Amino acid sequence: MFRIHGAAAKDLCDPHLPPSRRDFLRVGGAGMLGLTLGSMLELRARAARASAPGWGKAKSIIMVYLQGGPSHIDLWDPKADVPDNVRSAFKTIPTKIPGVHFTEILPTLAKLNDKFTLIRSMSYEPNGLFNHTAAIYQMMTGYTTDKVSPSGQLEPPSPKDFPNFGSQIVRLRPSTEPMLPFVMLPRPLQESNVVGKGGTAGFLGKAFDPYTLYPAGDDMDMAKMTRIKIDDLQLRPDVFSARLRRRASLRDTIAAEMEKVEAATGEHKLDEYYQQALDLIISGKAREAFAIEREKPAVRERYGRNTFGDSCLLARRLVEAGTRVVEVIWPKVANSDNHSWDHHKDLTKRMKDQSGPMLDRGLSGLISDLDERGMLEDTLVVAVGEFGRSPQKGVSTSGNGNSADGRDHWPYCYTGLIAGAGTKHGYVHGESDKTGSAPVEDPVHPGELLATIYHAFGIEPETIVYNHLNQPRELVKAAAVTELFA
Repeated sequence: MFRIHGAAAKDLCDPHLPPSRRDFLRVGGAGMLGLTLGSMLELRARAARASAPGWGKAKSIIMVYLQGGPSHIDLWDPKADVPDNVRSAFKTIPTKIPGVHFTEILPTLAKLNDKFTLIRSMSYEPNGLFNHTAAIYQMMTGYTTDKVSPSGQLEPPSPKDFPNFGSQIVRLRPSTEPMLPFVMLPRPLQESNVVGKGGTAGFLGKAFDPYTLYPAGDDMDMAKMTRIKIDDLQLRPDVFSARLRRRASLRDTIAAEMEKVEAATGEHKLDEYYQQALDLIISGKAREAFAIEREKPAVRERYGRNTFGDSCLLARRLVEAGTRVVEVIWPKVANSDNHSWDHHKDLTKRMKDQSGPMLDRGLSGLISDLDERGMLEDTLVVAVGEFGRSPQKGVSTSGNGNSADGRDHWPYCYTGLIAGAGTKHGYVHGESDKTGSAPVEDPVHPGELLATIYHAFGIEPETIVYNHLNQPRELVKAAAVTELFA
């Protein structure tokens, strides 16, 4: 008596149709064929997700992580008719979308916002997450840490940590190309002496750690990405890098006598990491991806000849060559000076002369270049920080000192950007109140943003993964924001 029954003139996969009484009565018979009530409901739920907007549209992602917490009021969400200690020092300018304004330090992105979606309602209750590292960990893993010291700093990365979302993606959607699956550049996630928290595979194991491309040079060295060599790209030392270094001396020989190397290794059963590294060395795609000097001068200028611009350009080249996940970390450590987004003081000068122009040029170059190459169809681009900045200048929200021209940490309301892979064009999701202090509609939690990323890859956010104690945990305890997709 097993039948598949649907309402008259309705598709059986219509997600809005509840199981009928007759469906429930037939469950007993269906159970003999292995279809229980639970599995029937699960099948219906999966069908609903698969038909939801944006499901499985992404093949790769470039996360532009604005570590440090940029001021939404001084970038994407300026406010008029507010007190002087709230109003941005920058003029507002119109964008391609009528009624939507940016500040004057984002002139190129203002001409391009018909290509992406702004989320003006990113928000979460801090619960101890006013410091960078704890907020970074939440944004990158979807979970909060329970070890925050009085100073706000966390313990160093641990094998017990929840995995970075990129590690989860490459585990569940492994790359089919002989190419780096997950790359992080040009520097690690960092606040003070806590380096790399939220940037590892954690309890998934080091096999899923990102490949890190951190060229030599300090954060003010704007040309360091032009000095990249393939041996700058290393696995973590305790994975397999010692063996890779032994092979590094053969680079020139490999380049000159590729066919002989391939023939010599073809019959050997090399272990997974060894084979992966050798594939990278002998792969033409891998070598080409790092040759940013081969780009036309006009393209280099479009992105900006600085660390951030070069990193965005390299991200495009990596994705083009088959890399699944690239995380471009803002090239200045959190809680520092100059072009750091952590503007506790000298905000006006630093944003106008340093961080603002770098962001405007690099991010606009990336989005427009991907669009023109047809890569934005299946490449998701996300640009976001761990929080925003306080609407009121000169006040302390995190225990830090702030000048009259500085804003403190503000997780209650900030702005993120998402583009490509089926997301809407020229759309503004959510709205902040008149001072940019809190969302007035459609708040989006960082966990929901991660759920949206997983959804774009056709991965159910509630997929179970087992931690270091073999305990089941969801990828993220949140639902995707499907309104972001067309």
